[in-house]
Amino acid sequence: QVQLVESGGGLVQPGGSLRLSCAASGFTLDYYAIGWFRQAPGKEREGVTCISSGDGSTYYAESVKGRFTISRDNAKNTVYLQMNSLKPEDTAVYYCAADSHGLCVLRPEFFASWGQGTQVTVSS
Repeated sequence: QVQLVESGGGLVQPGGSLRLSCAASGFTLDYYAIGWFRQAPGKEREGVTCISSGDGSTYYAESVKGRFTISRDNAKNTVYLQMNSLKPEDTAVYYCAADSHGLCVLRPEFFASWGQGTQVTVSS
């Protein structure tokens, strides 16, 4: 059974940092594309970043380029999202998701398995 569990969310001041974790079980994470998505109240879910299977190519939404970094630890079967220089507009519930095809298409409908989400709030 494919399972994803996010952790690491919280309240942070503007300009601060957080690191989110996405722990996978029931499958080998390296064989899947893993994406991070976020959804703010009243808004659609949007793709933030993705890491592909195999060579681990990474992709980022323009809004987070240069501030967020996705990485994968195959030994721990975990994907991380390092978020720096956080802004109030980054406030959302963040979800990780897995796509068995291994390719990064940053659209929610391409990802079949989802975690429960973790809240990130950027506020002074």
